Amino acid sequence: MNQRNNTEEYLKKLVKLVYDQIKSGEVPEISIKSRTKENIVLDSLLGVWKYGDQEIRRNARKMDGAQFLAKSLYSIQFILDMLKESKSSTLREMYYISEGWKDYKFESQDESNLLVEDMEVISELMREDFHLRPEENGASIIGNITLEEKNRKGEFKRINCRDDVGDSGYTIPYNVEDEKLHLISQDADMILAMETGGMFDRLVENRFDEDFRAVLVHLKGQPARSTRRLLKRMNEEMHLPVYVFTDGDPWSFRIYASIAYGAIKTAHISHWLAVPTAEYLGITATDILSYDLPTDVLTDKDIAALNSELQDPRFNTEFWRSEIETMLKIGKKAEQQALAKYGLNFVTDTYLPEKLNLRS
Repeated sequence: MNQRNNTEEYLKKLVKLVYDQIKSGEVPEISIKSRTKENIVLDSLLGVWKYGDQEIRRNARKMDGAQFLAKSLYSIQFILDMLKESKSSTLREMYYISEGWKDYKFESQDESNLLVEDMEVISELMREDFHLRPEENGASIIGNITLEEKNRKGEFKRINCRDDVGDSGYTIPYNVEDEKLHLISQDADMILAMETGGMFDRLVENRFDEDFRAVLVHLKGQPARSTRRLLKRMNEEMHLPVYVFTDGDPWSFRIYASIAYGAIKTAHISHWLAVPTAEYLGITATDILSYDLPTDVLTDKDIAALNSELQDPRFNTEFWRSEIETMLKIGKKAEQQALAKYGLNFVTDTYLPEKLNLRS
């Protein structure tokens, strides 16, 4: 059975569940895994953080539950129509489509986005299976990796992400599953995923990908799911280690955590997205002190975030406790670009090679 048929079958089963409850005189209800930090547990086999056994029940006894069920059924019909016609939609378009759903239109896009996430949790499918995609384009890749991407004609086009792209690299599509994107070959030793576009451009300009046989990935801040999924695929299928290079602040630490361990918001698909072997290569509090980097003062929100991370099981290691406590002690944070204090080549000639124990 192909994925389209699998998705259709499950969604129809969900509709039938609600229908059978109503037909038998029961109040219709759906159970959903609780998507809270308290319900995050470590899957020791996969090494990722996933939702535990706590559930919440959404039923039609109250108006908000009844509206949730109605909007879910409208959304399922919309998705089934798209699958039938081999169409896709952005999350934004789905929000506006609901304007025609009589009394059950979404109040905001946040509401429609959350419903899609709930449907993923219930079905154990991904929004890509629903043919739903985000509004923005994905991140970029530059490096000696060859892939095949399905074009509008349904044909696979071969692309080398170093030789067949410009300085901005190959743009990661929203759907990077095998039916849309084939990973063909690589001639590299690692993946270096970085937070900022400025640092990505610096490494490309300095030819770090060529000198150190690296595949460079621009995360564009907190990475999109398609970016994390492709990192996962390249790591598992091409056996490339992943290193994450970010700013030195609590929000950047969470970028790394989402790549390595999974995020609370997407814990139901951590096994598809997370790379447990990914290593942190970003700016640390120790780097700030060792390299005497230019810094900014921690804000109250930064301090609160760091203290929260001390309670976050994803950061429950000696390394992270030490670095977070040191950052709180010095009260400073630093950006990747602070390394330019020592010149434009310092990051590629000294900082990264030292951290990676490499020499070109």
